[in-house]
Amino acid sequence: MSTPPAQNAPRGHGLLLLELDGAGSHPAAWRVSRTGPASVLDPEHLRGAVLAAESAGFHAATFSDPGLPDPALPDPALSDPALSDHDHPDRDAAARLNALQRAAFASPLTRTLALIPEVDTVYTEPFHLSTQLASLDYVSGGRAGWLVAASSSAADAAAVGRDTVRGERLSGEAADSIEVSRRLWDSWEDDAVIRDVPTGRYLDVDKLHYIDVENGSYSVKGPSIIPRPPQGQLPVLAPAGLLTPEAVAAGAADALLVSAPTPELLAAELAATRAGLAAGGSGPALIAELDVVLESRGQTAAERLAELNRHTVWQSPRARFVGTGAELTELLTDVLAWADGVRLHPAMLETDLEELSRLVLPELRRRGLLAPTIPDATFREQLGLARPASRYAAGATATTTAPGTEN
Repeated sequence: MSTPPAQNAPRGHGLLLLELDGAGSHPAAWRVSRTGPASVLDPEHLRGAVLAAESAGFHAATFSDPGLPDPALPDPALSDPALSDHDHPDRDAAARLNALQRAAFASPLTRTLALIPEVDTVYTEPFHLSTQLASLDYVSGGRAGWLVAASSSAADAAAVGRDTVRGERLSGEAADSIEVSRRLWDSWEDDAVIRDVPTGRYLDVDKLHYIDVENGSYSVKGPSIIPRPPQGQLPVLAPAGLLTPEAVAAGAADALLVSAPTPELLAAELAATRAGLAAGGSGPALIAELDVVLESRGQTAAERLAELNRHTVWQSPRARFVGTGAELTELLTDVLAWADGVRLHPAMLETDLEELSRLVLPELRRRGLLAPTIPDATFREQLGLARPASRYAAGATATTTAPGTEN
């Protein structure tokens, strides 16, 4: 792995995130799962996976959304306009539950694991999106995050009666949705709920604020219908390249997910992404993306991948590691020298998580490369972020112009 300049080193010990996507991130994982295809809809399957991830020492779990196109597959509209989003020949369909609901289900089961659902910013109304995420922050005790997605699917657009959004408009709508959600989270000051029994007042109405946002797709006046989340602002994770440099510099994302074509190129891509961030300030955290296939139970990683690929070839924009637990440990040691964290996408969740728990995470901790897992710590605390004050507190006034790029 190439060595980036020393000034690109991250801030402190690294975080490990785990994608809990059904039977695994490989599209054919459900076909060879030991528990059977129907298990991905069984709450006990999710319960077991979440508890195993927390027990292994992962810092956060992400939950992909079944309603969004799989980024590991090519866009059907680009490869063959005659095919619908759900008719692509490489698509290996497997049922999954809603990401936000899976994260909410996992909340009372866990104490150290941050819970980060993937939620679309384009075809989901930001008012509803922000309140659902705020609710998740409450039920998790401040351990919620938001993995931003921006769907370019024609099927998603048709489902809500909108034109398909692509290109610069996609980035603009994502930035708008993030900004509207942030304003709604701030629309209640922290002490807006007073519960004054003698006067019969539950709220101090002077501490609720209108946000007054209008753009070409929606208008939101506010305030939110939910008090300010425990974290004040949920941490926002976005794929590197989705948001414009201006939006990132303005604080739209707290962390960027960085991918590269191969594991060997991850360090260079991390360095390039960090160098491309606006000068001044600490900037967002950088989290490397990595698909993982590990040797397990006498079967080599290459053999396992070949068996899965016989059903459906795994196409993914992420770097892919195929090898032993010891080899993955060395790779993660290199990556964590320059990244603030790594999100692992196991090919088969039950098999690869077992190897990660047994071989990889214990050794990384022994080397002192991972941040501690602290019961009941907020996700912001894990990321080293202070809890922000509401922008509307202490006499601040809400802006009346549309955020981001007008659509």
